[in-house]
Amino acid sequence: MSKVLVAPSILSADFNHLLDDIKKVEEAGADWLHFDVMDGHFVPNISFGIPVLKCIAHSHKMVNDVHIMISDPFKYAPEFIKAGAEYLTFHYEACKSDKEVFQVIDLIHDYGAKAGLSIKPGTPLEKVFPFLYSLDLVLIMSVEPGFGGQKYIPESFTKIFRLKEYLESHEIKKCLIEVDGGINEETAKNAKLAGVDVLVAGSYLFGHDDIKERIEKLR
Repeated sequence: MSKVLVAPSILSADFNHLLDDIKKVEEAGADWLHFDVMDGHFVPNISFGIPVLKCIAHSHKMVNDVHIMISDPFKYAPEFIKAGAEYLTFHYEACKSDKEVFQVIDLIHDYGAKAGLSIKPGTPLEKVFPFLYSLDLVLIMSVEPGFGGQKYIPESFTKIFRLKEYLESHEIKKCLIEVDGGINEETAKNAKLAGVDVLVAGSYLFGHDDIKERIEKLR
């Protein structure tokens, strides 16, 4: 990949002026738009869901990158894709077995979207290895999922590096590495050195007047 992609997370946007904030990051050069969906069950917080995605999915030309932190991804995946998700990432920990993980991946592909798999900071990286040939993206959480504005967990560097190494040694070329949590100018350098492809950033971008410059610093 020629450049690192930047995906602003609308979790940090001003929901009183959501469309304006989306326009600002798009005009500033953002590549993807990241949606953090939380159900209050899989993670201890509730954010937004299908109606919000459906409302704004076609209001911009960025890629709709949807991260569902929910307990039953198989049940809801089709609805998120119908609402506009182009990349749909679900959690390994939300599934009861490897068989179920493969079923969700296949379902996402059947509905025409790219499939992503995410792991929490405490989940061993090796858990994603069986699925890499089927996936389009792996999302490494560099904070505990559930809340925005947390500090980057330094050990995430090792996970990203080892994943990049595994993908290259097994010649798996279509699977992107994304990182989410505590991303700013300094932690982005750390993640890029490790081999990340997509940087999710929220509070570092939204609410600032120099978004374009901040995106360039992330790259």
